[in-house]
Amino acid sequence: MDTPTIIEELEDVAQRLGFEVRSEKGNFRGGRCIVEGEELIMLNKRHQPETQLVVMANALRDAPLDTIYLKPAVRQALEDTWAALDAETEEASHVEG
Repeated sequence: MDTPTIIEELEDVAQRLGFEVRSEKGNFRGGRCIVEGEELIMLNKRHQPETQLVVMANALRDAPLDTIYLKPAVRQALEDTWAALDAETEEASHVEG
Protein backbone atom coordinates (compact mmCIF):
# COMPACT_ATOMS: atom_id res chain seq x y z
CA MET A 1 0.00 0.00 0.00
CA ASP A 2 1.48 3.38 -0.97
CA THR A 3 1.79 6.30 1.46
CA PRO A 4 -1.05 8.45 0.02
CA THR A 5 -3.41 5.46 0.30
CA ILE A 6 -2.33 4.85 3.91
CA ILE A 7 -3.01 8.51 4.69
CA GLU A 8 -6.50 8.20 3.20
CA GLU A 9 -7.11 5.12 5.33
CA LEU A 10 -5.86 6.96 8.43
CA GLU A 11 -8.16 9.89 7.68
CA ASP A 12 -11.06 7.43 7.63
CA VAL A 13 -9.85 5.90 10.91
CA ALA A 14 -9.61 9.34 12.49
CA GLN A 15 -13.14 10.22 11.40
CA ARG A 16 -14.47 6.94 12.82
CA LEU A 17 -12.82 7.92 16.11
CA GLY A 18 -14.58 11.29 16.06
CA PHE A 19 -11.84 13.55 14.69
CA GLU A 20 -12.40 15.97 11.86
CA VAL A 21 -9.48 15.85 9.44
CA ARG A 22 -8.64 18.99 7.49
CA SER A 23 -6.06 19.33 4.77
CA GLU A 24 -5.09 22.92 4.05
CA LYS A 25 -2.19 24.94 2.71
CA GLY A 26 -0.26 27.19 5.05
CA ASN A 27 2.81 27.78 7.14
CA PHE A 28 2.22 25.10 9.78
CA ARG A 29 3.38 21.58 10.58
CA GLY A 30 -0.02 20.11 11.38
CA GLY A 31 -1.24 17.79 14.07
CA ARG A 32 -4.03 17.26 16.56
CA CYS A 33 -5.75 20.26 18.12
CA ILE A 34 -9.05 21.42 19.58
CA VAL A 35 -10.99 24.22 17.88
CA GLU A 36 -14.23 25.41 19.48
CA GLY A 37 -14.45 22.18 21.46
CA GLU A 38 -14.01 19.93 18.43
CA GLU A 39 -10.94 17.71 18.00
CA LEU A 40 -9.23 18.18 14.65
CA ILE A 41 -6.26 16.76 12.85
CA MET A 42 -4.69 19.31 10.53
CA LEU A 43 -2.59 18.22 7.55
CA ASN A 44 -0.58 20.62 5.43
CA LYS A 45 -1.27 20.06 1.71
CA ARG A 46 2.21 21.40 0.91
CA HIS A 47 3.94 18.60 2.82
CA GLN A 48 5.11 15.36 1.27
CA PRO A 49 2.97 12.27 1.98
CA GLU A 50 5.69 10.87 4.25
CA THR A 51 5.51 13.99 6.43
CA GLN A 52 1.72 13.82 6.49
CA LEU A 53 1.98 10.19 7.60
CA VAL A 54 4.16 11.24 10.56
CA VAL A 55 1.63 13.94 11.50
CA MET A 56 -1.26 11.44 11.32
CA ALA A 57 0.66 8.81 13.29
CA ASN A 58 1.49 11.33 16.03
CA ALA A 59 -2.10 12.55 16.15
CA LEU A 60 -3.47 9.02 16.50
CA ARG A 61 -0.83 7.68 18.87
CA ASP A 62 -3.01 7.98 21.99
CA ALA A 63 -6.30 7.23 20.23
CA PRO A 64 -8.22 4.05 21.11
CA LEU A 65 -7.16 2.23 17.95
CA ASP A 66 -7.86 -1.15 19.51
CA THR A 67 -11.59 -0.33 19.34
CA ILE A 68 -11.76 -0.28 15.53
CA TYR A 69 -10.54 -2.43 12.66
CA LEU A 70 -7.34 -1.34 10.94
CA LYS A 71 -6.12 -2.96 7.76
CA PRO A 72 -2.86 -4.81 8.49
CA ALA A 73 -0.83 -2.55 6.16
CA VAL A 74 -2.22 0.55 7.89
CA ARG A 75 -1.47 -0.81 11.36
CA GLN A 76 2.04 -1.76 10.22
CA ALA A 77 2.62 1.74 8.80
CA LEU A 78 1.57 3.26 12.13
CA GLU A 79 3.78 0.92 14.15
CA ASP A 80 6.77 1.54 11.84
CA THR A 81 6.29 5.30 12.06
CA TRP A 82 5.97 5.21 15.86
CA ALA A 83 9.12 3.07 16.11
CA ALA A 84 11.05 5.53 13.92
CA LEU A 85 9.82 8.47 16.02
CA ASP A 86 10.78 6.67 19.23
CA ALA A 87 14.23 5.94 17.82
CA GLU A 88 14.69 9.63 16.92
CA THR A 89 13.63 10.66 20.42
CA GLU A 90 15.99 8.11 21.98
CA GLU A 91 18.86 9.25 19.79
CA ALA A 92 18.21 12.92 20.62
CA SER A 93 18.20 12.17 24.35
CA HIS A 94 21.63 10.48 24.06
CA VAL A 95 23.04 13.45 22.17
CA GLU A 96 21.74 15.90 24.78
CA GLY A 97 22.72 13.79 27.78
